[in-house]
Amino acid sequence: MGNQNTGMLESVRNLLVASKPGDTLTKHSARELALKVLHDVDVNGAYANIALRVIMERYRPRGPDRGLLTELSYGTLRRLNTINWILERFMAKPLSRQSPWVRNILRIGAYQLFFLDRIPASAACNEAVNLGKKYASERVAGFINGVLRRVVREKHGVVFPDLTADPVGHISLKYSHPAWLVKLWLEELGLEETVRTCAAGNKTPAATIRANVLKTNREELMGLLGNELDLLPARYAREGIIARNLQDVESLSFFRDGYFFVQGESSMLVAQAVGAPPGVFILDLCGAPGGKATHLAELMGDAGRIVVVDIHPHRLALVHANCSRLGIKSIETVACDARKLEGMFWEAADYVLVDAPCSGLGVLSHKPDAKWRKEAQTITRVAELQREILMSAARCVRSGGTLIYSTCTISREENLEQIKSFLAADDRFALEDLRPFLPQQLDLKGTLPGGYVQLMPYQGLDGFFIARMRRHNN
Repeated sequence: MGNQNTGMLESVRNLLVASKPGDTLTKHSARELALKVLHDVDVNGAYANIALRVIMERYRPRGPDRGLLTELSYGTLRRLNTINWILERFMAKPLSRQSPWVRNILRIGAYQLFFLDRIPASAACNEAVNLGKKYASERVAGFINGVLRRVVREKHGVVFPDLTADPVGHISLKYSHPAWLVKLWLEELGLEETVRTCAAGNKTPAATIRANVLKTNREELMGLLGNELDLLPARYAREGIIARNLQDVESLSFFRDGYFFVQGESSMLVAQAVGAPPGVFILDLCGAPGGKATHLAELMGDAGRIVVVDIHPHRLALVHANCSRLGIKSIETVACDARKLEGMFWEAADYVLVDAPCSGLGVLSHKPDAKWRKEAQTITRVAELQREILMSAARCVRSGGTLIYSTCTISREENLEQIKSFLAADDRFALEDLRPFLPQQLDLKGTLPGGYVQLMPYQGLDGFFIARMRRHNN
């Protein structure tokens, strides 16, 4: 995350260069703006959310165009390997040999033809041809038209690899996930759960917000926002609200006045799992930008002490900004590598929350380009970092205190195996029953009594792992 600001500035420069002379707000369709987003991701390595934000701010699409722009940008990236595989069945040359503009015009067209039933094929093809004329040439536009018209005629003949003979190939292409990840999940989850997980990862997640109980409660907040947003109470998190049409959150006065925080429901459940009473000392490691820490502070009535440790000072600045907006005074920050606390909090904290860096495999639906950036080695690298942070965190827990470990991923090496390895190395700790803290219906495999839980995307949640451990009294 440390290079996100740099990446955004680079995206701005690249998009300004890519824009044609005389660009105006009125001349750009949602499809053309989506093309600019995909070009920036493809050519410049931009993060999709940053590239999309830049385009939104520059061209300010309104109404249906704004929604279509997001759908085309994120949807095409979610289904990228499937789209590439399909297109190359209808082309003599691979996509890699096409120009980036042409490659992404074809991808956007194919996404509409295969995955968006409400868009007429004629509209998808005609707009792709127009973009081909603008960003390539009349001849290339004819090529684009030929490919997409053939897709229209023959798309029902596209058959994925056989599930029984080639489960990795079938799932990878039908549900558009990297083959290495499908293989991992097949080994760890089994066939049925892997299919459900990959299918859920392609759904557009609804935004969720957390009522700030220092200023309001869930029911009151839903009443206050009901005229502006389409709201439902979250299924599991007590303060959570599903906001299905949330777009420009900063335009809402109740957001600016600190009545709520935008946070995923699984992330909210971490504070519930901590279960800290008012007045205690909590150490939140790797905790910026402060979603879990501010939730803890709210649940404690802002009575106690919470120290957020993060290695990135600019992210700690976000913690302070969030506390100021929410009206929270019990949170402090320390810029430090969580592996090297060096006695600053030696056996001092009542609760230590390890908000561990991870591969992020449980939140891929929020970052549609992320799954194509990751590789199997990512898990091994980050697991070593987690191990070092856990060892450092354990030194900060007082006798009788509690250690909470949380990730937003789905892999044994980063989750349950990490905890088993830690407990084998430090016999002062033992897993503690999570049933008093989390709803029983969350527990897919009966592990809450054992002190941990793996939340899955097909539950309508982000894929999170939470473990609660108690240090024995001396």
